[in-house]
Amino acid sequence: MRRLLLALVFSGSLVAGDHSGVHLSGVWIGQIPNRNGDLQDIAFQFVQKGTKLSGKLYGDYHSSPIIEGIIAGHLITFVVMAQEQAGNQINETRLRFTGSIKDGQIELMRERESSRNAGNSGEVMSRGNARQSFKLKRLY
Repeated sequence: MRRLLLALVFSGSLVAGDHSGVHLSGVWIGQIPNRNGDLQDIAFQFVQKGTKLSGKLYGDYHSSPIIEGIIAGHLITFVVMAQEQAGNQINETRLRFTGSIKDGQIELMRERESSRNAGNSGEVMSRGNARQSFKLKRLY
């Protein structure tokens, strides 16, 4: 987690939220279950401009941009294109996050939409499409 926080501190400026009532701009942290059931530290740097959401997802050793982010009231949806290692192969996986803002926290659900081999763009067979839910708290 220490590496993750240092990466966020040195990653750039923080953009203030707009005046639409919901202010997500900032750094949000939490833990998400990985494939082994262990908890993995995770952080998001959100940048909100009106109803559009962008930013980055940070793990221990990587970061991935947030795309297709939309805020509608207290509902949130966005996509992250993440690189994941499976044996000797690197896959580009499309992860969809959906959720809502409740009591000052963000409750999200992560679902794998698709996965392609980064080397040849071939479709990768998934070992299930488990959804994982988790909560984020604002760091700053």
